[in-house]
Amino acid sequence: MHDHSHAHHHDHTHSHDEAAPTHAEAGRRARALAIAIVITFLFAAVEAVGGWWAGSLALLGDAGHMVTDSGALLLSFIAARLAQRPPSASMSYGWRRAEVLAALINALFMLLVVGALVGTAIERLQTPVAVQGGAVMVIAAIGLLVNLLVLWQLHGAHSHALNMRGAVLHVIGDLLGSVAALLSGLIVWLTDWHRIDPLLTLLICSLILVSALRLLRDAGGVLMEATPAKVDLEALRGGLSDLPGIEAVHDLHVWTLAGDRLLLSAHLAIEDDAQWPELLIQAQRWLRDQHGVSHATLQPESPRYRQVLREVGDEVLDDHCH
Repeated sequence: MHDHSHAHHHDHTHSHDEAAPTHAEAGRRARALAIAIVITFLFAAVEAVGGWWAGSLALLGDAGHMVTDSGALLLSFIAARLAQRPPSASMSYGWRRAEVLAALINALFMLLVVGALVGTAIERLQTPVAVQGGAVMVIAAIGLLVNLLVLWQLHGAHSHALNMRGAVLHVIGDLLGSVAALLSGLIVWLTDWHRIDPLLTLLICSLILVSALRLLRDAGGVLMEATPAKVDLEALRGGLSDLPGIEAVHDLHVWTLAGDRLLLSAHLAIEDDAQWPELLIQAQRWLRDQHGVSHATLQPESPRYRQVLREVGDEVLDDHCH
């Protein structure tokens, strides 16, 4: 995490938006996740029994996926509750990144599920297993409705938090699994072609894989404090430099705590200390309105400051500020 303290006493100021979710937002996410956990786990048990009885890999895979989703949703629920904790002396940014960690773990877990299903599907392609198409269709249709209900429940509290993206990814994977099982059952019932079951499983796995890798990339980027993809850092630097009274911008960093709100820190070379209050407000407004930055820490560097820095010759300060 970036440290905004400095070894010298030159003024630096930040905007006062704490860049944290409201308790209402976090509470809404937690409630939606709790309901989704109960629905998902109960139906997973029904689908597992039905898949075993019907001998359907797609149905068993979907049931296994829903069981893992119950755990994934539980992890997301715990993270959403942790995110509601206020900042403290030891956790000055609060617990927002608990949700990012949950998203990262969920993405990795999805990759494991995909790997297991792909391995089993390849075995079934080599040695087809008889599937009871009619039973598969009935159970898969019910599963599809359940997954739509869970997705609707989560969508109302989705926002753009990575944690909720991870939860929704799992549910969408379940929904696609139900669609695959439904199509598999229908084709087996009409044609008695049993290889369609593992083929559709491989197709769904490829779709889930793309989403899981994208979530893994985004969560990893947040934890590595990478510049968010939607931010053009050079355009932002140029725009700040073009504001009246600002000569140059350096040590510019933009990151996000949990994939939604943007945070920024920068050193601004200014023409005169006396202009700083007006320049600060102008820069903060521009950052908020043009780039959606909700929390900015801006340090002014006036000609007098730079002169004193040269006279002092403090290499530590010089390295830090340039």
